[in-house]
Amino acid sequence: MEQKKLYTAVGRLSRQTEGHCQSYPVVMLGGQDYMLDVQELVVWTALNWRICTWEDIPLQCDKLASSLNGCISRPWDACINRLLFRGLLVSGCGETEYDALYDLLSSLGIIPTSDSVLLRGASFLKFVFSRHIPVKQALKLFRKDQRTDYESRVMRLAHQAILSTAEIIKCVEQGVTVLPDEKTLLETVYGQGGHLL
Repeated sequence: MEQKKLYTAVGRLSRQTEGHCQSYPVVMLGGQDYMLDVQELVVWTALNWRICTWEDIPLQCDKLASSLNGCISRPWDACINRLLFRGLLVSGCGETEYDALYDLLSSLGIIPTSDSVLLRGASFLKFVFSRHIPVKQALKLFRKDQRTDYESRVMRLAHQAILSTAEIIKCVEQGVTVLPDEKTLLETVYGQGGHLL
């Protein structure tokens, strides 16, 4: 039986400024900045917050690139392979799509972003006054997240330690919400034998 494979983008898009007016996009991952050309940025953006099969990636890219007249010069496969080589795209495989999804997500971690009230307030004001977004619409964008019980547990764990998705799943299954030290984490997730339970 042929293995199923799924792909997604990792990292965080940021803008670097050089000189007075020049800025360019970079993807930040693991404390390092990666510059992308326009076509690679299309692929990375198409897979950001999206999980696709190999066949679906070019379709997503074509949708995004439809407004970029003349910027597409090489096959999507070449860009995908380059981003995989650089670690900005990751994949998971398995006998079923569920296995492939677990393989893809199990090694990835969740890194919470800061939820500073000051930052949220400044961003809200920027949207309203600089970008001229109506207050009612901006309020929708900046309202507090309504998390489910499981989402709240995941975020509490993610704030306590850098955990892989598999480790978070194991902690939630075991009912662990507090990780006072590394020993507790190791015993919860890996048990006495030292292997992921």
